[in-house]
Amino acid sequence: MRGFVGPLPEGSEDWLTDDQLPGLFRAADRASMAGQRYTLWWNQLRLGGAVVAAVGGAFSFMAGRFDLWGFVGLAGFLAALVAELVMLAQRPEQEWYTGRAIAESAKTLAWKYAVRGAPFDDTLPDKDARLLLAERLREVTAKAQGRVTVPTGPHAFVTEAMLALREQDLPTRRAIYLRNRVDDQRAWYERKAEANRRRAVWWQLSLVAGEIAAILIAAGRAFGIWEADWSGIMAALVAAGAAWLVLKQHSSLATAYAVTTNELGLAAEQLSTASDDDWSQAVADAEEAISREHTMWLASRNDRGH
Repeated sequence: MRGFVGPLPEGSEDWLTDDQLPGLFRAADRASMAGQRYTLWWNQLRLGGAVVAAVGGAFSFMAGRFDLWGFVGLAGFLAALVAELVMLAQRPEQEWYTGRAIAESAKTLAWKYAVRGAPFDDTLPDKDARLLLAERLREVTAKAQGRVTVPTGPHAFVTEAMLALREQDLPTRRAIYLRNRVDDQRAWYERKAEANRRRAVWWQLSLVAGEIAAILIAAGRAFGIWEADWSGIMAALVAAGAAWLVLKQHSSLATAYAVTTNELGLAAEQLSTASDDDWSQAVADAEEAISREHTMWLASRNDRGH
């Protein structure tokens, strides 16, 4: 392990897992995941409803005085309307964004405190460090806006694992921080960057294929090859795909995650050689790289009005 000589304490490989972080982190993380799930689900229903409405409008099948395809189009419009109204009323995307901001802030503060990163360094007595942590976490909870239930109890802000790690010597803290935080986070960003890069290419190629198909379908009708008008269906499909691509932001996420991966690689080198005097600031710099990505992610979401 970089920067560490000698065996780690027994069980330290599991120090500061997500389950050992403050209760505030876990509550915010659950709220964010729920908000993300509902945001994506209602958007899928809204976009799918628009496509179904286009299909219903393109065909006709009379059963007595009723047009059955007309009912299909009606159902599509109703589904899209319900999804739009629910998103306007509940705004699950705000729970998603607020929850993530709080969870990541709590996680950063917990790691800084546990490994004695700035401002919780060796110059601060343990009692003062704990009071400062509680103060910073209370500032974070002020952003909850009722969308995250702030937990109570002895582990809401500080856990036993955090206290145990803080009491270790610098080589141990260095090794655990590099492995369980920096390297783990860097691997996560690397995987996500590659996955988003592949998805961005797939969606872009799919949209191009859809647009080409729409042109061929419209040309076939214009030249009398067929009478059916499917161009509206293709236009709805392409528009839905484009809207979904904007929501998911695969291209921008791939770029942001790749940049953060590189920054954490540089941070790992700095951390592995940091002296006692430089350690707390090196930790703060590493956490700043992670926080910067979260801030950019939130800004990009808010700019799009989601």
